[in-house]
Amino acid sequence: MAKKLTYFELNGLAEPIRYILYYTGQKFEDVRNDLRKWPIKEIKDSLPFRQLPIFEEDGRVLHQSIAIARYVAANTELLPSDPWQQAVLDAAVLTMYDFDEPKEEFRNKLYDEHLDFYFSRFEKQLKENNGHFGGKLSWADFILVGIVECSNLFLEDNIEKNYPQISALMKKIQNLPGVKDYIRDRKPYGIPEI
Repeated sequence: MAKKLTYFELNGLAEPIRYILYYTGQKFEDVRNDLRKWPIKEIKDSLPFRQLPIFEEDGRVLHQSIAIARYVAANTELLPSDPWQQAVLDAAVLTMYDFDEPKEEFRNKLYDEHLDFYFSRFEKQLKENNGHFGGKLSWADFILVGIVECSNLFLEDNIEKNYPQISALMKKIQNLPGVKDYIRDRKPYGIPEI
């Protein structure tokens, strides 16, 4: 079963997917495109919606980072079998993407309005569920870590610093087998000049 994840050489929408794949020991080809050379018309035109990431498996192509993350978590302990628990995790992930939604005045609004509104609620949910969104380690936890890491990269800050539950979850995910090795061996990310 050949698997391939294609994205850019940066921490972004594909990083939580990479973490899940490495943590669960799934073998995959990690294809990285240089953002400075994007858009490469030939590549962009070959994509389902002209956007990355995409995940390929046995000739099939899946797009949209949430769908990809949920799919690679399927058949692992990161996706519960109970439909209600799956829906709880789906709701948490969709709310995380509400927080990460790009806005014109994102940086200012993030600190003034969005950060505490969302993070205080994430903190509460994590505290009530043993430090996880679903009571135990799940794909939703990986998504939050990826979003926070990406936000930190672009904002040059540690936005989780005042939120102990989120900080603890980040440390836990970053030190999981497979993920820890991947982080140790990956190239440093930076925001490329475009």
